[in-house]
Amino acid sequence: MSTSLLFVTTDGSVDEMAEGRRRRPRGAVRDGLVAAGLELARSGGPGAVVLREAARNVGVVPNAAYRHFADRDELLAAVCAQAMGELAGRMAADVARVRGAYGDAAAARRRLHAIFRAYLEFARAEPGLFATAFSLPHQHAYGARDGGAGPDANPLDQLRAVLDELVDAGVLDPGRRAGIEYPVWSTVHGLAVLAGQGPLRDVPDATRRRFEESTRAFIEWGLT
Repeated sequence: MSTSLLFVTTDGSVDEMAEGRRRRPRGAVRDGLVAAGLELARSGGPGAVVLREAARNVGVVPNAAYRHFADRDELLAAVCAQAMGELAGRMAADVARVRGAYGDAAAARRRLHAIFRAYLEFARAEPGLFATAFSLPHQHAYGARDGGAGPDANPLDQLRAVLDELVDAGVLDPGRRAGIEYPVWSTVHGLAVLAGQGPLRDVPDATRRRFEESTRAFIEWGLT
């Protein structure tokens, strides 16, 4: 005969959420809260990431959520890391699909193009996550996503790897390599913001693609 432990509230009703919490494996609630926060961010941006709402979506009471995150900003920081990780994963996948040996000049340029394309496509397809990835609360430091390591850990490392290859391929002068990832990233990010929530958001798709191509050509001209 099976038995189960029921949690009874002060009015005599069964607290099914508390019963469900008792059965969750270690770490499941925290992981569930982050996953719920990520979906809130996907649909509504960083402002939609609310600890109580994430707790409700997971099926736990707010007190249980506060055992894992001290406040809303702490949850948002974890969600930001996951959103940044999704962006980095998209970039890594696009770069991996580019054929050509490491150090081949043409292949290195194609990998740089893949970086740009993946970044802009993510911003367009996932505006909520894109905004969230860059909305880390000030008391938290940017870094690799939870458990992240290696060149796939964040978008900046992805860009750095491709720029290093351009040096090895003889495309980029080694003397100009130091720090050049920042103006390159700033240019692409600026276009993503302008096209997503700025004055370029209403331009026709053909015009937007032309702007993307001219921005890519401008960066490549500056590198070479």
